[in-house]
Amino acid sequence: MENRLFNTWLNRWGLTPDGEPFETHTSQLLPVLVVKDGQKAILKITDDDSERIGCELMVWWNGNGAAKVLAHAAGAILLERATGKGSLADMSWTGNDAQACRIICYAASRLHLSRNASTPALTPLHHWFRDLAPAAKKHGGILTRCAAVANVLLSSPHDEVVLHGDLHHGNILDFGTRGWLAIDPKGLVGERGFDYANIFTNPDLAEPTRPVAIEPERFTQRVNIVSEIARIERQRLLMWIVAWCGLSSVWFLQEGDSATVPMRIAELAMAELASGGNQF
Repeated sequence: MENRLFNTWLNRWGLTPDGEPFETHTSQLLPVLVVKDGQKAILKITDDDSERIGCELMVWWNGNGAAKVLAHAAGAILLERATGKGSLADMSWTGNDAQACRIICYAASRLHLSRNASTPALTPLHHWFRDLAPAAKKHGGILTRCAAVANVLLSSPHDEVVLHGDLHHGNILDFGTRGWLAIDPKGLVGERGFDYANIFTNPDLAEPTRPVAIEPERFTQRVNIVSEIARIERQRLLMWIVAWCGLSSVWFLQEGDSATVPMRIAELAMAELASGGNQF
């Protein structure tokens, strides 16, 4: 990837490259320095609609619980760069998974606080789940139960807030003295319990060869921690885990990939629900 892709924004915002560009499936990114004060930042360019919604949400958060937006325009955003050396995934892999879960819960609670500014246009949670029911009809199996649980939740939402939508170990970074802050939101609105479900499939989705989330004892520990800190009724949390794992599985299947991790975690959550007398 050549820096010329970024030149318009480098010139407009007074930036200089500070590393090699890289890309995700939706965006192009470049580490930069702000010339006037030397601040380390990340320049992100995207034409993806969901990413643009997320950028608007980052502006709305105004650095409270999320990386601070230094500049923004249609198709581009300049964010403060995470310079801390901590990693929540590393915590989970090295025996500190409980602490990683707590950090994510506290980050979520900050993001869910109401703000005085007008809320940007966000994607309703029921729309986010639009692929689950058709896929359940096609594939059957555990997806049928996941879709049934999702339908119950989405039909009677509790505690609706602005949602990050993809809150996991890789999207909460160490910003040094600013603490652990979120990046890359999807920009959703719906029941706050959904934002905690992503914890339970990670960091395994990113690195399935180093299993953490699929371990039954770890799963139960996580449910206990999240339910207590987030103050979510245990059954409701388990239901959101089931619903999310169903949706995650569908996305993997749509790409022709294995959905082993989310399906296994859906099974663990279903078993916990059944042990409490809840059948779906």
